[in-house]
Amino acid sequence: MKRLNRRNWKSFKNWDLYVMLIPVIAFYIIFCYAPMYGVQIAFKDFMASKGIWGSPWVGFKYFEKFFNSYYFGRLLYNTISISFFQLLFSFPIPIILALMVNELRNGPFKKCVQNITYAPHFLSVVVLVGMLGIFLDPEKGFINHFIMLFGGEPIDFLADPKWFKPIYIISEIWQNTGWNSIIYISALAGIDPQLHEAAKIDGAGRFARIIHINLPGILPTIVTLLILNVGKIMNVGFEKVFLLQNDLNISASDVISTFSYSIGIQGGQYSFASAIGLFNSIINFTLLLVVNKISKKLSETSLW
Repeated sequence: MKRLNRRNWKSFKNWDLYVMLIPVIAFYIIFCYAPMYGVQIAFKDFMASKGIWGSPWVGFKYFEKFFNSYYFGRLLYNTISISFFQLLFSFPIPIILALMVNELRNGPFKKCVQNITYAPHFLSVVVLVGMLGIFLDPEKGFINHFIMLFGGEPIDFLADPKWFKPIYIISEIWQNTGWNSIIYISALAGIDPQLHEAAKIDGAGRFARIIHINLPGILPTIVTLLILNVGKIMNVGFEKVFLLQNDLNISASDVISTFSYSIGIQGGQYSFASAIGLFNSIINFTLLLVVNKISKKLSETSLW
């Protein structure tokens, strides 16, 4: 009984830590879990005048409508291909940058490199797309001036569907590589320096130490972030896609999120848009579970 009282007293002594959790818990309840109540409109023919409860139940009508629509194949292909190539190219580059920055020994130069690579992250998507419009302009853009300097013909990059994915992915890499490398740099800082000292004594060079000490040291971080990134593979950044999208490149730029916006917000088909969003979330959650399970078996690193 005395031990139990002591435990309760210790818990009470840390009451301030529990109080700090209240805003976080409240945020998730209000903005994440409470809105799930509205998911049911994906299974109803929602009408604002009747409300959620008054709208008639239609089952999987809107899911079938989406799967049988003319645009389903194109939307799915564009969404997955953009996310896949973004993951393929933009995921390893921050790791490489972090490993390179970690090897810099000149303090001021190291800080300068970090500041330069972090800075693009703080540009808004609107500003970034505006910059792309200026740089890639077929008449005044410096990219086309450079092409014409070598005798080439100007290219209207933003109007050509085949250039949409490269532009999106390259701009994503440029904007977020430095920012995404921060967590890897932090993980590298936690590696025991004695491991490097022992490796030096054994004659290991810098590259060998990176491969055999640094990479294994941050492997759990890499695996965890890879799982999280695969779990959101259906979530292509709406803002950038929407701002880069036009009637000429829509065959390559129309993704699930922009289609859902056009029919839900602009077209007022809320049930249809909700069904599409729910389908997207189910796919993401399924991928997260599968990849997490595979990771747990292969590397013993998982989210839970």
